[in-house]
Amino acid sequence: MTSDGSPGALRRTGPIETRFEKELRELLGPRVDFGVPLSKHTSLRVGGPADALARPQDLEELQALLGLCSKLGVEPVLLGGGFNLLVSDAGVAGVVVQLQALRELDADSEGRITAQAGTSHSRLVRFAAERGRSGLEFGVGIPGTVGGWVAMNAGIPSVEVKDVVERVDWIAPDAGGIRELPRADLDFSYRSLELPRGAAIVRAVFRTEPGEPAAIRAQMRELLARRRETQPVDQRSCGSVFKNPPGDQAGRLIEAADLKGSRRGEAAISQKHANFIETRGDATAADVLALIELARGEVARRFGIELETEVRFLGRSPGEPA
Repeated sequence: MTSDGSPGALRRTGPIETRFEKELRELLGPRVDFGVPLSKHTSLRVGGPADALARPQDLEELQALLGLCSKLGVEPVLLGGGFNLLVSDAGVAGVVVQLQALRELDADSEGRITAQAGTSHSRLVRFAAERGRSGLEFGVGIPGTVGGWVAMNAGIPSVEVKDVVERVDWIAPDAGGIRELPRADLDFSYRSLELPRGAAIVRAVFRTEPGEPAAIRAQMRELLARRRETQPVDQRSCGSVFKNPPGDQAGRLIEAADLKGSRRGEAAISQKHANFIETRGDATAADVLALIELARGEVARRFGIELETEVRFLGRSPGEPA
C-alpha cells in the first residue's frame, strides 16, 4: 500500500501509517507486525522481510482478514510451518498470513480425524497413534502443517495425502463462508491440489482404520529411522527441492551429475541426499537459487531431463522496488 492507501508496498517511508496498516492493526491488534524477516519463519532460515505478517487467532478472524485484503486489493500469502518454501532476499510484498494458531484436532467415533490447517504433521500423526488409528503413519518425519500437506499432496512412494483425505474445507473472500470439498471433488496430482484461486485451506478430514497403538508406533519408528538414514533431517533445509520425474528420482539424477556437496555461499547440495539443499550461517536465498539452477542445468545437459521444482518460490524479484 502507498501512503494514501492504494495498493503497493506496505513498508513505511515515514511515521504516517498507511490505511491498510491502520486497518490491520484495528482488526488484529498485536497479532500483526510489519517488516518482519521471514528467515525466522522458514525452515531454510533465509529470506527478506514481509511487509506485514498477520497471525489470525481463529477462523472468524482469518475470514475477516481475507475480506480486508480483498477490499483493499492486496493478495494474501499463506504460511504454515515454512517448509517447502524459498523466500526471496528482497522480501514479500503485501500480507503474509501465518496459520499456526489454527491447530484444533478432533476424532469422531468412526475414526475420522479433523485437523485445522496449522496443525503440525507430527502432532497429527501422534494424535492418531495415541487413539489406535492407523493410516497416517506415512507422514512421520514429513515436515510442515496440515494446510501445506494437503495443498502439495505430500507423501511417500506408496501413499500420499490423496489416499487418506476425506474432505477439505476452504475459504476465500468471495466464497460466502467455509466451503467443503469431498474427496470425489478434489483434483489431486503429484505434489499438487487444484483449488479455486485465492482459496485458503482451513482444515481437512482424514480417514483412518483401527490398529494396535504399539504396532502403529513401531511402524512410525521404522519409517522415521529410514528417513534419518537417507535424508538430512537434522540440517536446515526445505525438504525435497525437485519433484521426481516419471520413472526416475531427482536425487539420483543430481548425484549422477556429480553435484553432491556443491556449494554456493553458505548453501550446499546435501552429501546425504542430493535432492536436498542445506543452509548454514548467513546463507541467502540467492545461494539456494544458484544451486537449484546449477542442478537443473546440469541434469538437463547430461541427461536431457528437465527437473521441476517442488519447493515454492515466494517474494519480490531481485532489484524489484519495495
